[in-house]
Amino acid sequence: MSGGTVATMHSVFVYGSLMADDVVRLLLNRVPSTASAILPDFHRFSIKGRVYPAILPAQADKVSGKVLFGITDDELYILDEFEDIEYERENVHVFLTDSSEKLETKAYIWANKDDPDLYGTWDFEEWKQVHMEGFLKMTTEFAQEMKFPESET
Repeated sequence: MSGGTVATMHSVFVYGSLMADDVVRLLLNRVPSTASAILPDFHRFSIKGRVYPAILPAQADKVSGKVLFGITDDELYILDEFEDIEYERENVHVFLTDSSEKLETKAYIWANKDDPDLYGTWDFEEWKQVHMEGFLKMTTEFAQEMKFPESET
């Protein structure tokens, strides 16, 4: 097997709808291993007219979320498509909640830093109760339109 390439694995900090295992499963056909994490010096905003949040840098604030581990290049492409052009994938440093270990990972940052539609603080528990069911339907439709990588099993 000469000339084979080693697959790159990624980690991604998620802080909104992707904290729900059901959403991740619809997109990736699996739920990767995860760990709770804190992203310092960012704020999670609600967005007027949207059910999902945005994060932007904010001194002395923090965003709770989780890190998805073992994300393949193909899965990262799916997440990029899901997050669309409204978000920019950037490298950030998070602290794992259980160990306080600092970890460099990827996160999707809201692209429009001066967006007038950002307000308040987005709440995951409220989203689960009020919006998750409809969001899962939308995610199912998105996933059906995506071309998934061929499974090796």
